[in-house]
Amino acid sequence: MEEPAALSALGARYLELLAEVSRTGRHLDRPELESLRSLGERAAEAGHGLPELVVHCLGTGRRAWPSLPGVAGAATVGGLRRTGEALLAAAEAAVAALGEGHERAQRLAVRQEEAARREFIDDLLYGRSDPGALAERAERFGLRLARSHAVAVAVAAEPYDEAHPSARRVERELVGRFGERDVLLATKDGRLVCVAPDSERAVLEAFAALALRPGPGYPAAARVATGRRHSGPGGVVRSYDEALGALDFAQRLDLPAERLRAEELLVLPVLMRDRAALAELVRSVLGPLGGARGGAAPLLATLAAQAEAGYVNAEAARRLGVSVRTLGYRMDRIKALTGYDPSDALHRYTLETAAMGARLLGWPQRQL
Repeated sequence: MEEPAALSALGARYLELLAEVSRTGRHLDRPELESLRSLGERAAEAGHGLPELVVHCLGTGRRAWPSLPGVAGAATVGGLRRTGEALLAAAEAAVAALGEGHERAQRLAVRQEEAARREFIDDLLYGRSDPGALAERAERFGLRLARSHAVAVAVAAEPYDEAHPSARRVERELVGRFGERDVLLATKDGRLVCVAPDSERAVLEAFAALALRPGPGYPAAARVATGRRHSGPGGVVRSYDEALGALDFAQRLDLPAERLRAEELLVLPVLMRDRAALAELVRSVLGPLGGARGGAAPLLATLAAQAEAGYVNAEAARRLGVSVRTLGYRMDRIKALTGYDPSDALHRYTLETAAMGARLLGWPQRQL
């Protein structure tokens, strides 16, 4: 069977160098070592492992040993010993150079693979590629985009990157529990992103739990949001956008929840769809609160606390850190200034909607 070209070139060069060393007894110089590094790199690109290269070179040297000039022509035992020591030193240096070249090729391959993966993730999450081509590329990374997928996104105080210890831990745990199940884990814009098929919702649940509680010594995520399931390559983009939207709303509204689901926050995109109408609602309903002593902010916080506490005065007062009497005074002021009575169901809904709109639009800090 014909010897592979990369191994044949390596064997020929290795014998040439051994012959030179056996004649002169010198060490291999820098250009010679670099030629071996280049051959090791080429062999790695051809698919040969480093052990195979080492075995090939040592086997070639062993078979050629009796015919090497310095060995065959040695006149004394001492001369043979010196030649042997020079050849062994040359073999040691040659194997080290081969390893460096092989490792250089491996690092380059890893960088190229990482670049291809990063480009695929960008195209997948931003929908910038042809759906058919994207689906073909997705199979290389273990995703079948014809299925329905959902996306979960984690954010932390410290941005995530590929070397982030919590990101590595979450990946190890997910792979250890679920193996390769059409799941993609990546970092994007400082966030940790998990894409999983709808049939593997347990993966997303485990992702959220691990990101929020990665274990002692690992930085925890502040929040995890999950988008709804959608089908096709465009479905991943939609789910990702929904998860990002949920995180954005949570930050604006200062929601206490660590885990968010886009389907539970669908009312918020509806409210934001007509910003002009929402701004008019805030101005009309809550504008008079600006005339209260201390401004509108404390009264807005009171409305939010009452809604979150289910209008249980003691609980709302505890959340605000005020007395029940102070809470009652504030509710009376809201009724007097706005004309809306929180004890009336329709009035309460209007106040709560306007208060949520104010927080989404940044009022009263920002003028509407």
